[in-house]
Amino acid sequence: MSPVLAGVLQLLALMAALALAYVPLGNYMAKVYSSPKHSRVEKWIYKAIGADPDTEMRWPAYLRGVLAFSVAGVLFLYLLQRLQGVLPGSPDFAAIDPDQAFNTAVSFVTNTNWQSYYGEQAMGHVVQTAGLAVQNFVSAAVGIAVAVALVRGFTRSRTGELGNFWADLVRGVIRLLVPIAALAAVVLVACGAIQNFSGIHEVGQFMGGAQQWNGGAVASQEAIKELGTNGGGYFNANSSHPFENPTPFTNLFEIFLILLIPFSLTRTFGVMTGSVRQGYAILATMATIWVGFVALMMWTEFAHNGPALDMAGASMEGKEVRFGVGGSSVFAVSTTLTSTGAVNSFHSSFTGLGGGITMLGMMLGEIAPGGVGSGLYGMLIMAVVAVFIAGLMVGRTPEYLGKKIGTREIKFAACYILITPTLVLALTAAAMALPTPGNSMTNSGAHGFSEVLYAYTSASNNNGSAFAGLNADTQWFNTTLGLAMLLGRFLPMVFVLALAGSLAEQKPVPATAGTLRTEKPLFSGLLVGAVLIVTGLTYFPALALGPLAEGLAA
Repeated sequence: MSPVLAGVLQLLALMAALALAYVPLGNYMAKVYSSPKHSRVEKWIYKAIGADPDTEMRWPAYLRGVLAFSVAGVLFLYLLQRLQGVLPGSPDFAAIDPDQAFNTAVSFVTNTNWQSYYGEQAMGHVVQTAGLAVQNFVSAAVGIAVAVALVRGFTRSRTGELGNFWADLVRGVIRLLVPIAALAAVVLVACGAIQNFSGIHEVGQFMGGAQQWNGGAVASQEAIKELGTNGGGYFNANSSHPFENPTPFTNLFEIFLILLIPFSLTRTFGVMTGSVRQGYAILATMATIWVGFVALMMWTEFAHNGPALDMAGASMEGKEVRFGVGGSSVFAVSTTLTSTGAVNSFHSSFTGLGGGITMLGMMLGEIAPGGVGSGLYGMLIMAVVAVFIAGLMVGRTPEYLGKKIGTREIKFAACYILITPTLVLALTAAAMALPTPGNSMTNSGAHGFSEVLYAYTSASNNNGSAFAGLNADTQWFNTTLGLAMLLGRFLPMVFVLALAGSLAEQKPVPATAGTLRTEKPLFSGLLVGAVLIVTGLTYFPALALGPLAEGLAA
């Protein structure tokens, strides 16, 4: 079987699996976030944290809950790393330096999972399981909670109330993430991923010599890192490591986990708004962009040139032979079009245009299908913008799901869109202008610029993957990337929740003959165009200096 055909068959199998899970999981999530009942375990948690799950919150109170919980998470994870040297179960692991501890704590709390350290050489079992793995669950649940709050903003009227953050958070963890992650971990263990709490082992190498490997609760962390679109690897090699991703089947299974909840949330959106066709329109937009990016990535990586690449069948540098170009291409696109950040190959070793595709996927705002929760609310923000543009073209007051999109709403949407490009471009410019950050670049020219641009794009969009050619473990990068992750996660949430509150206060307006039908393919096409045009106008000059220049030169 040719490598191209193998890649296409993997893609079709993945799409079939996602289609089978779409309706049942989407309906289940709608039920989870709409049910008035609380389980016994949930009641215990509410009592422990002193929260009343039945109290409705307006958007400022909901935002305060998000921020308070996240600040507590950053402080706890920072202290856990700084005290690692005296923690049990952490033999020979020293305390993490302050700047790296700050970067890592922010990274996992913001669902970014950027890592400037070697996982198996820096983090002991306690930090990995009690710190990083826990944040994989709760940071993902925070993202879903904010998305559900925005959906409620469209469905409620004359109230401004968006639900209860603590109830949404707990339900997301207990009813959704834990059960699926537990099942996924069993599958990964059955397929060869490790799950233990053993210490360091010395392993012989094929060419002689020895290498030290650390055990750990890898399968359980791998399951939630993919399911929650987190991305942090237990090992430095991340999802290319055979202990994390042993076989071609587990590779496809992990991609399935990455895409499962983000795609299915569009069904949840349709069910909660009372129009599943609205959910299908958002799904069609996400799927069109995702399939298009996969096709482009496969084309550029299979378009080999020269005898060495001809013998390999494609551009195999930096890719695992057991996954091939097809499996690596689908993984790379899926991880950068979501906020996952896991990698099964080195993106720095992709072709110039291939590396540009991974960057562009993050620059879209990771909305196709995007991160868990963040993808849905990001795409709904773009839908508001698309409706506004359509209203300007026909001279009507724009409406979306029965709510008018006025000056206030479009200002919130515009502020949301402007945050991450401002962070990416400003911090990249500063890093390239100053001499100290430039010393971290292992490559010069267009590729070196791409490494820095990729790092800030990844951090600001809460992705977490790296180009793998930049030494980011410096005070400059640990600090500035940490700030980019914080601002890129929570500033957009401010405007999402403010928009949700504004919509919830409105009185629904009835549809008329002049109302734009947002459940039709025409709207999906308009939305795809709005996403690509906004991103292109924002980032094209930077892309022209990096991956486009490198790709055209090759």
